[in-house]
Amino acid sequence: MSALLNNYTHPGKILSFGELLLRICPDAEGEWLSTNQLPFYVGGAELNVATALALWDVPSAYFTVLPNNGLSAQIVNALTNKGIDTSSIFYGDGRIGLYFLTAGQDLKHDALIYDRANSAFANLKPGVIDWDKVLQGVSWFHFSAICPAINNDIAAVCLEVLEAASKRNITISVDLNYRSKLWKYGKSPLEIMPELIKYCDLVMGNVWAAEMMLSIPVFPDIHESGQKSIYLKEALKTSEQIMAQYPKCKAVANTFRFDASNDITYYTALYTNNEFHSSSVYEAKYITDKVGSGDCFMAGLIYGFYNNLEPAEIVEFATAAAFEQLFVKSDATDKTIAEIKKAMQ
Repeated sequence: MSALLNNYTHPGKILSFGELLLRICPDAEGEWLSTNQLPFYVGGAELNVATALALWDVPSAYFTVLPNNGLSAQIVNALTNKGIDTSSIFYGDGRIGLYFLTAGQDLKHDALIYDRANSAFANLKPGVIDWDKVLQGVSWFHFSAICPAINNDIAAVCLEVLEAASKRNITISVDLNYRSKLWKYGKSPLEIMPELIKYCDLVMGNVWAAEMMLSIPVFPDIHESGQKSIYLKEALKTSEQIMAQYPKCKAVANTFRFDASNDITYYTALYTNNEFHSSSVYEAKYITDKVGSGDCFMAGLIYGFYNNLEPAEIVEFATAAAFEQLFVKSDATDKTIAEIKKAMQ
């Protein structure tokens, strides 16, 4: 079992924690208005991780909060059929959160519209969940920075569950997803995230997210070079500073995706055991969808550490998985282990 996992003898479930969302995808030209068809996908950053892990035969569980109605029952049944343990899902007042994303676009600017106020997950309060019960049989807990961005109560719930997981010696990972259209409740990421990161064993994101959320500075003229070597040097520096500031952290991963017109360039890096590993570079002229590649990379990291792969192999597998996700028309990957290994450069 990987040194990143504290529970060496009896590795348990990977529990992903976050809000389930329905992604609604209008086309950019507005044809959905005449065809009366509006494609949708069941997603959410943490559910995407849970889905990938279940597909890859890692024991995967998912915690979210849903309204107790027939629509939720259908969704939960679909997740269970994918091999995800849904037994810890909590049912509360509210609705299922939505977001609208123009087809083919990423989670930036006007292409993204959130509609998740007063969702069942957003209405969750501290002191409601019995975390000792939820965390039974769990050896790894995963969440993202999207959760504490929702509101002050959810930020408090995040702290509550991280404290409970830490007491149980559970490995904790975080994806430093930054969503500028969240964080609207009077707190900045810098006021919330450092307190949560101190519980984390694995931190994944990019150098700009670390600057935004953890106040770890990025060289201001880094984009002027456009050189992979400069970006990787910055990733190493950021990784070392995260580990210095947060002693519990044992690994830091960084992703780099550059979109130039239709051209996509993608590579990543992993720093662990005082060693820095960078991946192969992946390039494509055209892709299918930009949603979920980072979640797939996160799942790839967890898969690799859970299966005690070597760090260089972990970063190559996770990168190939993330790149392949760019050609999947869904929030979560449908690529098998064999397909990902075949795609590895």
